[in-house]
Amino acid sequence: MKFGGTSVGSVSAIRQAMAIIREARETQADRVAVIASAMSGVTNLLQDGLQCAIEGNSIGYNGIAETMTKRHQEAADELLSGEREAVMADIVALIEDFTQFCDSVCVLGEAPPRARAYTLGLGERMNVRLVAAALRHAGIAAQAVDATELIVTDDHYENAAPFMEETRDKTRRVLDPLLAEGIVPIVTGFIGATPDGTSTTLGRGGSDYSAAIIGVCLDSDEVWIWTDVDGVMSADPRIVPEARTIDHLSQTEVSELAYFGAKVLHPKTIRPVLEANIKLIVKNTFNPDHPGTLIVPNNQATGEPIKAVTAIRDMSLITVEGKGMMGVPGIAARTFGAVARTKTSVLIISQSSSEQNICFVVPQNSTSLIVETLSAEFEVEIARRDIDQIKVQDEITIITVVGAGMLKVPGIAGRIFTATGQSGVNVIAIAQGSSECGISLAVAAQDADDALRAIHPLTQGG
Repeated sequence: MKFGGTSVGSVSAIRQAMAIIREARETQADRVAVIASAMSGVTNLLQDGLQCAIEGNSIGYNGIAETMTKRHQEAADELLSGEREAVMADIVALIEDFTQFCDSVCVLGEAPPRARAYTLGLGERMNVRLVAAALRHAGIAAQAVDATELIVTDDHYENAAPFMEETRDKTRRVLDPLLAEGIVPIVTGFIGATPDGTSTTLGRGGSDYSAAIIGVCLDSDEVWIWTDVDGVMSADPRIVPEARTIDHLSQTEVSELAYFGAKVLHPKTIRPVLEANIKLIVKNTFNPDHPGTLIVPNNQATGEPIKAVTAIRDMSLITVEGKGMMGVPGIAARTFGAVARTKTSVLIISQSSSEQNICFVVPQNSTSLIVETLSAEFEVEIARRDIDQIKVQDEITIITVVGAGMLKVPGIAGRIFTATGQSGVNVIAIAQGSSECGISLAVAAQDADDALRAIHPLTQGG
């Protein structure tokens, strides 16, 4: 089981999570492992504190340290009794690590990636100690475990990838004895360590991925992702009030949704679990009786051909265009080679059949670096007017329509564009893979919500 930040972000939420763990132990499984996130907002506080330190603002990061201490102290006062002082001593020591690191950053004016990774993982390390002690106080045997003892990763400190063979060996060695004794391990999400023990993180939202990794290494029957919604939704309910929980999603469908803005699951979570034939379920901590969303292998997908529509915002559309590009081999390769050197992910790509322009969508905060790099790459072509311009359109949103069944139903794309057209939404660019599991549209940011509301009825067969 993985509990996200809102699921362990307050005293009432932790008590609810404890009730779910107890229920599972008593009625469904005698071996339960838990992955826990930091309290909601704590990772952001740690990040803000680092920024304060970089800017030389010692008052700012010391104030953040006091805020974190107060939040955990208030929770410990309500959840614990005999262990309260010992647990708070551990948490305070971790917060002192944070302030000492910030003191160093304040002098240096920068925070190297490996140090950032250690610091941003402190929230999980604090919270697992609190949750494990609360379970013990409630009569459930539990032990906090730092994932640095389990998950072995490469040295991409802030977005690390696991070495699964080494991770399996360490996970079984540490967790199997606990589970055999009926102890619930409460494992830090989000973090791991290099082979030499240096702390890393799996990227923001990586606690889902932690659950997948641990679940696979333990040969689990099921992995449950506990969050604050009833499962994966057909759209963002804040924008589309008619959005509903999707009962079943295929691996491909949920991967598309995760990549294109649905925040219920980390994009890397799905593959290792389903490849190991482990059932993956997304459920609501605060409505545990709801069945949630079951993620199934691709050959078991059922339901409407269009399952969901989602949005990813704060994008830019970059266009490389020129009459001299026509028929010239290697322009696309050089374009995306230049973008790759900026370490930026391209979300959608579109090219005219005449080869006179290539456009692609990237995060808006990467735009200036990409344009600078492309300008250098094509300096000669720009000088001789083979390439007329590298054009940027900011304030773009990608709308992605997802459904594995679209491949077998004629006219889906036509219905999508009819719906957007009737709502006055101008589609700027289009991208679709041959699998037809997802169709992505680039639209102006001000049209995004209208596009979501226009397309969503198609998820109900409209």
